[in-house]
Amino acid sequence: MMTERTGPVPRASERDRDQVLVRLHTAYAEGLLDDRELDERIDLVLAAGTPAELGRLAAELPAREEPAARPEAAAPGTSGRFQMAYKSRLRRVGRWRLPARYTAVLYKGGCELDLREAELSAHVTTVRVVSYKSDVRIIVPPGVRVEAGGMGVSTEVRGAPSPSAPVVHVQGIAYKGPIEVIDHLRLP
Repeated sequence: MMTERTGPVPRASERDRDQVLVRLHTAYAEGLLDDRELDERIDLVLAAGTPAELGRLAAELPAREEPAARPEAAAPGTSGRFQMAYKSRLRRVGRWRLPARYTAVLYKGGCELDLREAELSAHVTTVRVVSYKSDVRIIVPPGVRVEAGGMGVSTEVRGAPSPSAPVVHVQGIAYKGPIEVIDHLRLP
């Protein structure tokens, strides 16, 4: 895309879109947008061609400060820290590396995060989930301590882990669909 006076116009990247989508879903979860507004803006984000177009879609929403990134580099093989499903499913099973902070955003889909064979890259792992009309299931291995909170988050984990056990902290916001944290003993 070119303009006569300024030359090339930068294109919106997938990362740019993801950041705006997270902002919109957070605003929805906080009651700043209704169902219709969220649906309309998601369609516009997916069609946006430039960062300026994306910026207009969330301009009036409060900006959120993200904590400063740690100076350490991600370890080789670390999976992404952010995943999103738009009218589809996310599924992570088998051997994979879970970063210390992981975020999943779901819109009219579903998610299964099976942590039984996952390598936890930190003693305390934070899993953040924003879910709209989606079913989310997080399966934890034996011996981990689960701390969960938010809106629409339920847990059913048996056993008493040791005080030094790794911690999986689940923070969730769910609307019209559950976020369930279960252990391997509760599987059907």
